[in-house]
Amino acid sequence: MTQADPYDLLGVRRRINAAGALTRLGGAVMAPEVVAAMAAASRASVDIGELQDAASDRIAAATGAEAGLVTTGAAAALTLAAAAAIARWDIAKMAALPHAGAFPHDILIPRTQRTGYAHALAASGARLIDIGHNDRGTGAGVRGLEAWEIEAALSPSVVAMAFSVNSTSIVDLPTAIATCRANGIPLIVDAAAQLPPKENLRRFIDMGVDLVAFSGGKALGGPQASGILAGRRDLVASALLQQLDMDVAPDTWMPPRLVDRARLRGVPHHGIGRGFKAGKEEIVGLLVALERFIGADDAAANAALQTRLEAIAASLAGLDVTLVPAAQTGRVPVLEIAVPDALATSARLQKADPPVHLSERHAARGVLTLDPQVLLPEHDAPLAAALRAVLQSTVA
Repeated sequence: MTQADPYDLLGVRRRINAAGALTRLGGAVMAPEVVAAMAAASRASVDIGELQDAASDRIAAATGAEAGLVTTGAAAALTLAAAAAIARWDIAKMAALPHAGAFPHDILIPRTQRTGYAHALAASGARLIDIGHNDRGTGAGVRGLEAWEIEAALSPSVVAMAFSVNSTSIVDLPTAIATCRANGIPLIVDAAAQLPPKENLRRFIDMGVDLVAFSGGKALGGPQASGILAGRRDLVASALLQQLDMDVAPDTWMPPRLVDRARLRGVPHHGIGRGFKAGKEEIVGLLVALERFIGADDAAANAALQTRLEAIAASLAGLDVTLVPAAQTGRVPVLEIAVPDALATSARLQKADPPVHLSERHAARGVLTLDPQVLLPEHDAPLAAALRAVLQSTVA
């Protein structure tokens, strides 16, 4: 498969992705330097613990955290974070997970944030305890998460609190941080989709969260199966221990610098994160992508994206198209396209040749969103043509 197009050989269709950096569509399209770094990394043997130590230094510098770990995605980062909060330095607990009934393993979670992604936390063996009310989310009232709701749920079995941050929930984050800190429990923040802006790499650590998870294969532009867990050194070290290949002789094992061997009463066996092993290629690729993301000119990139969207919008005359600038989305500019039956229209676009994907995030209000985050420039013209063919017939 080295000479011909691999997807042609496999009979898999290439798709026009105007839906964003979605996992089900393969995430980001990696920059050539990221791909080159991964290829170079593949041609050597290294100690993965040593490589993760080096990655920790780079991640710490980028996020302001004490330490960092390259994971196989943000969901894996959440599972490892939960496992670290449960086990800490206790290798017997590491060996037991996900069977945690014999020791504390409760993680508090606001009921407004109990989504499908919370399953990643529970996969560690944690028991998720819903807290708070959903007045603001349901429109039944104006109150959000309050300190007493966290404190009322505290017990000796609580090992951490989880929080999924977004533009709506962030107003409650300072309350969660202050209450968790006052009561000595770590706060795990899911910030998988909170990049861009790049300031968010440091924002949550600066606010005082203990662990934060980011996706590596979306806005960062790294390998799809990559992510970041950043935060307190002791918790990151526990997560690393539960991810590494630990089929080692205790007498010759040389732990990563992150690990304080004096805190361990032995050498752990394979942990619950063993199936989330990050390869040398993913670690190096993520670090190159991270450096590239930090150095990018966001204003210039968004201006270029907006120019492309304006041209696509101009080609859709007669349709209800609205350009939403990056200043309003907080990420990248997008086009919102109002259609009579959004999901049926999206299905028709996906059956086109080539298949076209728009974001269905706002389909309930009759809007399909053109998110250009990973839209290749050479796809602009065929995308516009496909949209005209399907959308104009739908409106007609």
